[in-house]
Amino acid sequence: MINKHLLSGIFCFALVGCATHSPQGQMAEKPITADKPLNESVVKPLDDGMVLIPAGEFTMGSNKEANEAMWREANALNPYGFKDKLYIDEHPAHKVNLPSYYLDKHEVTNAQYRDFAIATDHSIPYTWQSNGYGLSNELLASLPLDHLRQVATDKFRLDMDVPNMTQQNLLTEMDKIQVTRNTFPVTTVTWPDADAYCHWAGKRLPTEAEWEKAARGPQGFEYPWGNNWDPKMINTMSENPDAPYSAVESYPGDKSGYGVYDMAANVTEWVADWYDAYPGAPASDDNKYYGKLQRVVRGGMTSSGHYDALSMVFRAAKRTHLRPYSALIDVGFRCAKDAH
Repeated sequence: MINKHLLSGIFCFALVGCATHSPQGQMAEKPITADKPLNESVVKPLDDGMVLIPAGEFTMGSNKEANEAMWREANALNPYGFKDKLYIDEHPAHKVNLPSYYLDKHEVTNAQYRDFAIATDHSIPYTWQSNGYGLSNELLASLPLDHLRQVATDKFRLDMDVPNMTQQNLLTEMDKIQVTRNTFPVTTVTWPDADAYCHWAGKRLPTEAEWEKAARGPQGFEYPWGNNWDPKMINTMSENPDAPYSAVESYPGDKSGYGVYDMAANVTEWVADWYDAYPGAPASDDNKYYGKLQRVVRGGMTSSGHYDALSMVFRAAKRTHLRPYSALIDVGFRCAKDAH
């Protein structure tokens, strides 16, 4: 349960809804969270929810070429609205030799990130301010009944006879929702937020090479499960606009040969690297985002439902990129750690 004193700013958001929210799929106008020096006395010990990725060489990227029928016109963005031409930033396919390392088996969950926020007094994701996840049972139980009913309706969106429910019934139903949210991947966190969490946990963000090797598995598959696209392996569409993803490990088919889950879909994930061309890539002026401007994010997302026929969205080699202070509803992360 959340500590009773988790972030005093929550009280304002819970009772009068004074937060400014970022719409789904857009970057916050200013950082929702601020970089804070970590309190080294509260660094979390390494958990055991990691898998060992053995040392060795793998093929990163691809030499795929887009079907020209997919483009509106030569050198134009494709009609599906992606930032970049398909596959261009994956070129060329190249060998990368990595030492052994550990990678989180799952994306970092709300419950794990909540522990971090409590221990370090780090600001919480803006979605928690709007949906009530940042509120402890102790705080909810202390509210006058009329205020509790307002929170149940406005924040928790209870589809029940809230005006006639008792305090205990309200608290029970809200607790059920909180328990369900615990295992959802945390989202609307910026790259600095993700980096801070990983260091607090005694880990670090994975490089994109580490992420891709883990996703492709020992056989170097195109998808975590193999080379053939199979939409049944993942959830390509969510009915909930406030949580367009699934609890971690909801789709056991989305598991790589190394035992890492949710790398084809669920939420996209921040990695350590700045977005740039691969070594040996042909000289090109096509990508204005190269350089130390944006960070790489990897993996597909459940909210890509309108792309469910587009298998390329969920490929292990697919690259995406965002400004470091983006805080999106479908972007999360996982952590890595050196094996030696």
